Amino acid sequence: MDIHVDDLSGPEIAALLQEHLDDMKQHSPPESIHALDLDRLRRPEITFWTVWEDGQLLGCGALRELDATHGEIKSMRTSMHHRRKGVAARLLRHVLDEAKRRGYRRLSLETGAPAAFVPARALYAQFGFVPCGPFGDYVEDTYSVFMTREL
Repeated sequence: MDIHVDDLSGPEIAALLQEHLDDMKQHSPPESIHALDLDRLRRPEITFWTVWEDGQLLGCGALRELDATHGEIKSMRTSMHHRRKGVAARLLRHVLDEAKRRGYRRLSLETGAPAAFVPARALYAQFGFVPCGPFGDYVEDTYSVFMTREL
């Protein structure tokens, strides 16, 4: 698997992010969807990576700088055609390494509370993330689970 910074211009990534947004709409009301679209991912405080193998897009993820010591994981997604291959774990390791390299002391994330998000929450827990309260601009929401990890 190859991971590289992506400029969000390719049709494959547009399709994967649309898959991500469509999936979120199936499990959460609009006001509880915190997934970012292409334009909102193209911000200077966000680094976006894609995971490729043999010319196929396997997944994506982003790291958003909240401040000089705190980062947020955004837009973690494995293509529905490439699940259960270790894509998310590989990318999560990459994001954790980058957060440490940047000197962040903490990495946080928001994911869904419904049953469809159990695999995501389990993955994050395996990597040492624990539940926490809302951070950044988030507020309490029954459809959200907030997790954090000290680096």
